[in-house]
Amino acid sequence: MSTSTHSGSNRIHGAGRLTPAKTVRFTFDGQNLIGLEGDTLASALLANGIHLVGRSFKYHRPRGILSAGSEEPNALVDIERDKSRRQPNVRATVQEIYDGLKVKSQNRWPSLTFDVGSLGDVFSPMLPAGFYYKTFMWPKFAWKSIYEPRIRAAAGLGVTPGEPDTDRYSNRFAHCDVLIVGAGAAGLAAALSAASTGASVIICDEQPEAGGALRYESAVTIDGQPGYEWAASAITKLRALDNVTVLTRTTAFGYYAQNFIGLVERISDHLSSPALDMPRERLWQVRAKKVVLATGAVERHLVFANNDRPGVMLASAARLFLNQHGVAVGRKVGVYTSNDSAYAAAIDLKNAGIDVPVIVDTRDNPTSAIVDAARSLDIEVLTRHAVFSAGGKRRVSSMSIQPTRGGSERKVAVDALIMSGGWTPSVHLFSQSRGKVAWDAANERFLPGTYAQDCVSVGACNGTDGLQATLDEGLAAGEGRISPIVATGGTEWTGGMIGSAPGAGADTSVKAFVDFQNDVTAKDVRLAVREGMHSIEHVKRFTTNGMATDQGKTSNLHGLAIAAEALDRPIPAVGLTTFRAPFTPVTFGAIVNHARHDLFDPTRETPMHDWHAAQGAAFEDVGQWKRAWYYPQAGEDMHSGVNRECVAVRNQAGIFDASTLGKIEVVGPDAAKFLELLYTNPWEKLGVGRCRYGIMLREDGFIYDDGVVGRLAEDRFHVTTTTGGAPRVMHHMEDYLQTEFPHLNVWLTSTTEQWAVIAVQGPKAREIIAPLVEGIDMSNEAMPHMSVREGKICGVPTRLFRMSFTGESGYEINVPADYGRAVWEAVYGRGKPLGLTPYGTEAMHVLRAEKGYIIVGQDTDGTVTPHDAGLTWAIGKNKTDYVGIRGLLRRDLVANGRKQLVGLKTVDPTIVLEEGAQIVANPNQPVPMTMIGHVTSSYWSENCGRSIALALVIDGTKRLGETLYVPMPNGVIEVEVTGMVFFDEKGERLNG
Repeated sequence: MSTSTHSGSNRIHGAGRLTPAKTVRFTFDGQNLIGLEGDTLASALLANGIHLVGRSFKYHRPRGILSAGSEEPNALVDIERDKSRRQPNVRATVQEIYDGLKVKSQNRWPSLTFDVGSLGDVFSPMLPAGFYYKTFMWPKFAWKSIYEPRIRAAAGLGVTPGEPDTDRYSNRFAHCDVLIVGAGAAGLAAALSAASTGASVIICDEQPEAGGALRYESAVTIDGQPGYEWAASAITKLRALDNVTVLTRTTAFGYYAQNFIGLVERISDHLSSPALDMPRERLWQVRAKKVVLATGAVERHLVFANNDRPGVMLASAARLFLNQHGVAVGRKVGVYTSNDSAYAAAIDLKNAGIDVPVIVDTRDNPTSAIVDAARSLDIEVLTRHAVFSAGGKRRVSSMSIQPTRGGSERKVAVDALIMSGGWTPSVHLFSQSRGKVAWDAANERFLPGTYAQDCVSVGACNGTDGLQATLDEGLAAGEGRISPIVATGGTEWTGGMIGSAPGAGADTSVKAFVDFQNDVTAKDVRLAVREGMHSIEHVKRFTTNGMATDQGKTSNLHGLAIAAEALDRPIPAVGLTTFRAPFTPVTFGAIVNHARHDLFDPTRETPMHDWHAAQGAAFEDVGQWKRAWYYPQAGEDMHSGVNRECVAVRNQAGIFDASTLGKIEVVGPDAAKFLELLYTNPWEKLGVGRCRYGIMLREDGFIYDDGVVGRLAEDRFHVTTTTGGAPRVMHHMEDYLQTEFPHLNVWLTSTTEQWAVIAVQGPKAREIIAPLVEGIDMSNEAMPHMSVREGKICGVPTRLFRMSFTGESGYEINVPADYGRAVWEAVYGRGKPLGLTPYGTEAMHVLRAEKGYIIVGQDTDGTVTPHDAGLTWAIGKNKTDYVGIRGLLRRDLVANGRKQLVGLKTVDPTIVLEEGAQIVANPNQPVPMTMIGHVTSSYWSENCGRSIALALVIDGTKRLGETLYVPMPNGVIEVEVTGMVFFDEKGERLNG
């Protein structure tokens, strides 16, 4: 075997596709090593003869590299650029090396070769599956002080970074006609076909290069080219097309409703010195008309004693390391298989000069050309045999072989053992799409069955085994008309073994690992069955099989088969565990993206914010908005300032910044029908130019939001929402429009930030703004209360609403946000000589409470219906359908004993109740008292000369005039139950 020592003693000269001159320096546990550009960390370590890379979670057994892809359960490491850019639990099989990469092994102390935690392996008979459910139960006091702290310290893998993440992350939304997940043979064929139709196509693959299995298939030709070269030319052709987006290093991690796919693209994780403005990862949120899943299949290991020794790995991994990276996984490699695919790996290794002493095949008499080819290379083939155990400690040193039907043992010295138990179609994303899998009994595997979305599976993930059939299936999925793609060579990936191999059956107690990361053995699964776990979901939780970061990609089918055998049931009857997003771990950085630091909770300011600040306003946070709370003048505290503002509004006029109110444009021929279904009120007969107060419910009949809606045209409405409710109301509307009422011809647009809103309230409101308004007749007759007109103010387009949240004659001036401050200053300049006073949110709260106007979220708590809030009048009496109508018909929502909104007056008018204070009927009852309600809003009202409050009280409307009690730390406060209106009970001031 000719080797190159420059980048590792196991690098084979002339093998692989990497360039020997492009070396990369990195460290592993402080050891300086050299790899080649294009190496993964796994291939670079193997090139340097390093197989031991970590310790297992439970027993701290030595662990090596099992696979060459994202299914890797063992080789999890800690990587570091610098102190602030460190990440634990990175799969060595996925991470590409770069100059300066620092790598540390995990889950060991004090070192990888000498790990004190390996005592867990010695005491493993005392730590069977589920032991934690039966221990740590006594003495009771020890749990908090002894058991829990130590269990928490031992839990998890890796060490959480202690420094803030300084990397950048980006986000992109995309729509396409066809999204193809996987750029192997099937995915590339589908992309070429779909692209030929002119459709917009996105094709993604988690690997740095396209090709899938073609990266290691050595005996395949497609359209006269070697398979890898065909894949390279196909991806080059796709990149050159304007209607195709190619995303390598991109994992499709989640398949959600309505063909919404989450992708995460690794942009700079492979670069030694990424530009400062380059993001580390990019989150793609893709909505596709059609999804083609070409996700391939995962090779299974074989379950036999000590199958976790470093140097024992999957045959396909050994083949990829050889043919792509030019790395031999050992100098003397044994092969253990139950299907034909491992023979191809053995042949490639032998042709590269590696000693392959024996192929052990569990099958009785396999007959195929590839078996004959292996024999022709003088590789011993032992059929009807099994590997009963792997020898060695920190690296495999031998394989113990016996006939499957009994016989003498034979030990063969090896320094690597590759295995193949067959292939499991990767149906994870299909399952996430809510598709139902079907059991293929002939080949013992689950395949896509019933589809729930516009999606199609092609290639190995669909159980298609031959290369030509895979290409044909991909072409058909793309729905294009291009020439057939012709393939020759390759091995069909059929057959195999699931469950425990000979020598690891129910009559043994060997450690034959099913789930490597969580140290789950075949005997653990059988123990779970004996303990009464008869559902695979219960077996999973008892043993933790499939619950590690790899989500059981290699272990699930084995665990299922062992459980089914122990239960003496067919596999489908035992069930299949649920596949959940993400497909592979996703960093918090990619998910959080820009939403951190100052952008975690962005501060939003209205167009008039700077004016308020210049006037000395105090601000309060309302959701993300900064709102003027009150405007203190010299010598005023908050209470005196708010009192002054409230009196000014009642006696002259006040100006208020209402820009934060949510605003949604509802447009379309069916706009009125849509609002009829979303609100309790009727809208079809609302005249153009008129407004109406609307109540929005949840399905359960409880108040969700409220606001005033103005009709601008037959097909256009201007909807307002509460400040905090704007996003959720928009989502609520979109949800129902898209899922429940898609037949309605309606468009929804959030316009919250497009309009600045200036509320002018008070007896002089019309006198102040009328000279500034153009094209609108503002007389009472032409523009009565609850009207909306379009015209101009100060030469700026306006939507002028006559409406009030104070009970005074009032107007809300909507102007484009860019003109908000200019119009505000013009209105204030006009009104100041007339007594116009700016008022803030606190005065607004007092003024609305004086009139009994509710605030959703303050006077409601998610369990209040319109009837409870005294808003029965807002429900259309002749309406037969709207969101929440069935909820309102529930008996418990119309029964006696519900909390209802009422007013409260303290017997001592100078006492202001605390909001949230509890209310009782008898203050002398023993503790705990029976609470019959609570205070929702409470203020001092300068206009009323006393305190006022609103409260939710059981059967409140039946208690009008009653005296109730509010127990407080300093004594009991007597209150009288009243109506909710404390000022201008007849509402005469609304009309000016």
